[in-house]
Amino acid sequence: MKTALVDLNVILDFLNRRNHHESAKEVVDLCADKKIAGYLCAHEIKDVDKVKETITTILDIFTAIPVNERVLRSAILSPVSDYEDAVVEISAKEYGLDCIVSRNVVDFKNARIPVLLPEDFLREI
Repeated sequence: MKTALVDLNVILDFLNRRNHHESAKEVVDLCADKKIAGYLCAHEIKDVDKVKETITTILDIFTAIPVNERVLRSAILSPVSDYEDAVVEISAKEYGLDCIVSRNVVDFKNARIPVLLPEDFLREI
């Protein structure tokens, strides 16, 4: 089964019906239907009091990857320049995932695993 870390911006595209929400919806649906194994970084889940039902649904669909000290230290040395994106890259790499699905592929230009726009990911699977 294909595995993918789905970046929070893709989930927000889907939830907020932002530009490209159709492809984001397809990616989320594939994860919800267990046709692909969807992951997200635990550090991206926040504001629980505001959106408990949404977070519960997200956790039902995706497997949260724990962020520990090793991941945080490795992110400091990542070739991905933005620290939060580096945490995402290291998490996906350490979990042995196939790719990262993100709207911000430019931010991951130095990632050591494939990073795909939702549309490109959908064409690939």
